[in-house]
Amino acid sequence: MKAEEILAIKPLILKQAQREFYFENGYLLLEKAINDEWLEKLRATVDELVEETRDLTKSDKKWDLEPDHKRDAPRLRRLSSPNDHHPMFWNYASGLPMVDIVADLVGPNVKFHHSKLNFKWAKGGEEVKWHQDIQFWPHTNYSPLTVGTYLYDCDDTQGPLGIIEGSHKGELYNQYDKAGKWTGCLSDADSAELDASKAVYLPGPAGSLTIHNCRTIHGSKPNLSNAGRPLLLNVYSSADAIPYTHNPLYSKYDQAIVMGDRALWADHDPRPCLMPPDWGGNYSSIFALQQGEQAGMM
Repeated sequence: MKAEEILAIKPLILKQAQREFYFENGYLLLEKAINDEWLEKLRATVDELVEETRDLTKSDKKWDLEPDHKRDAPRLRRLSSPNDHHPMFWNYASGLPMVDIVADLVGPNVKFHHSKLNFKWAKGGEEVKWHQDIQFWPHTNYSPLTVGTYLYDCDDTQGPLGIIEGSHKGELYNQYDKAGKWTGCLSDADSAELDASKAVYLPGPAGSLTIHNCRTIHGSKPNLSNAGRPLLLNVYSSADAIPYTHNPLYSKYDQAIVMGDRALWADHDPRPCLMPPDWGGNYSSIFALQQGEQAGMM
């Protein structure tokens, strides 16, 4: 559906001005959108799962570890597909108010794509360089969006999500280097040409949601504070957005309709999209790619 068609539908939960802001700027920050009951459940679930990492010595398809991860001092970068690993995450991602919020931005038929939990650990949680999402998992249109949930308060020192306002209306960048290796980020030259005045960072209290379009350039600075910044991320699209490629963070809920009906027709945006590598089941995380730890992605 086109933006004007979505905006013509009465919103379920968002204000019309918020929807218009999203389509104009490519992002939205909803402070304290999630209540304390949900936060307590999600925090307890995260704590439960983190305990299992104490015996890990290297990253795997589920957990991405920082290089100095230790049993008595866990340091985690990402839990991949958290919805697959505990029902509490899927209950949250597929329930209210989440699906109502997403429907107000993609239309009444909403499809789930994937999830991840980026920890941004205290005292050095790694940066995420400027990048765009859709080149990782191209779709027939550009409705996909990512909803991030701050599980704890996040201030400017903790590496909050940053976006380049309005960049979803601009070009899609080549996220391969000159040698043809996938880097998962803009080149230094392209990053240097970004309009720094349009960089907006999105700190917020616990329970706040960050939402950004799949074309929006975004990233985050390192977390140099004494507190972690876990950000639970869920990706959705309109039901008529059909993926062209294998989902690098495949979930058992991939393509699940979480609101409305499945699409009988695919919607095709005429604008082209860069294609990612053939992941071949080897994708780990954007952190490993951007830090040069995941080799051979051609």
